[in-house]
Amino acid sequence: MYLINKENNSLQALNKTTFTALGFKERAHLQEWIADNPEALGEKLLIIQKEFSGFSDTYERLDLLALDKDGNIVVIENKLDDSGRDVTWQAMKYAAYCSTLTKDQIEEIYQSYLASKKIETAASQLLAEFFDDIGYAELNLNKRGTQRIILIAANFRKEVTSTVLWLMNFNIQLQCFKAVPYELNDQHFLTLDQIIPTQDTQEYVISMASKTQEELRTNEEAKSRHKLRLAFWANLLQQIKGKSTLFQNSNPTKDHWITSGGANVTGLSFQLVITMTHAAVLFNFARVSKEENKLLFDVFHAQKDQIEDKFGNSLNWERADEQKSSRIAYGLSGVNYFLKEDWNGITDFLILHINKLENALKPYFPLLK
Repeated sequence: MYLINKENNSLQALNKTTFTALGFKERAHLQEWIADNPEALGEKLLIIQKEFSGFSDTYERLDLLALDKDGNIVVIENKLDDSGRDVTWQAMKYAAYCSTLTKDQIEEIYQSYLASKKIETAASQLLAEFFDDIGYAELNLNKRGTQRIILIAANFRKEVTSTVLWLMNFNIQLQCFKAVPYELNDQHFLTLDQIIPTQDTQEYVISMASKTQEELRTNEEAKSRHKLRLAFWANLLQQIKGKSTLFQNSNPTKDHWITSGGANVTGLSFQLVITMTHAAVLFNFARVSKEENKLLFDVFHAQKDQIEDKFGNSLNWERADEQKSSRIAYGLSGVNYFLKEDWNGITDFLILHINKLENALKPYFPLLK
């Protein structure tokens, strides 16, 4: 940091020092500076308590408790020259403790703070003023999962910054401010710079955290789907034994389909499909050559009337000229394999209609040779 000398058009370097060297203390000085000037942290914050210890079954105290303009609780932990190793865990405990505070408890905490400063104004009135004169009754404070943490220190240990960056992937709102004292002659100066996330990347970091959470949710949902599918197919394969020549050598799978041969022709197969909206039986044409798939499909399509008469219902004939594969299908709508009460109905449908589809198509397999 430099002091600009306008008269000489020059810069004079300020001496970077430490809180300890200057005799400054955490509670008596840094904490008081922040409490009196919370805007130094780059936003409007309302300090509602210092040295808050209103936690059940513990005598721990957090440094500063605040509210931001969105009504979120902000836990502020101050350290001097060294963050120490445990500040992240310490602050997270405090945030967890504070997560259960109700609006009335927050008002009571703030009223106690005002009394300690000999301010007689009602806490509810000052809260309403801070939130742009929204009536106290309408305030929605400390919503679930919105608690924030601000850490302040001159130097942050690697284990702290690494933990903070990792926690931010889980939508935990953490900020680190680097507080550095300077001196020049008998004057003292302080810089407070947000280093995690940096101001110009904060929006990006928040977006990435949301994306990470979405991916985690998607992965968990996929695991849930996979377990259900494995269980469903295991049950179906047990039920189909002795009722069909198909799928006798198949194993349960995490996919939403299961495939069996049966046509004794390369690239052609019977398939069972389950989704969250329907179930279906299919006969697939999936050779490497698109042209061959269309030719083989046309062999069956030429016998469409006879095949459907044998099957007992109209089939979906999906030549799909723009795609490489083709298929013949029959489905059941309005069922969901996520609902176990649908399993028996889906299983009965698939077993019955895969047999009907095989019997309807089988007389024409010799035409494929």
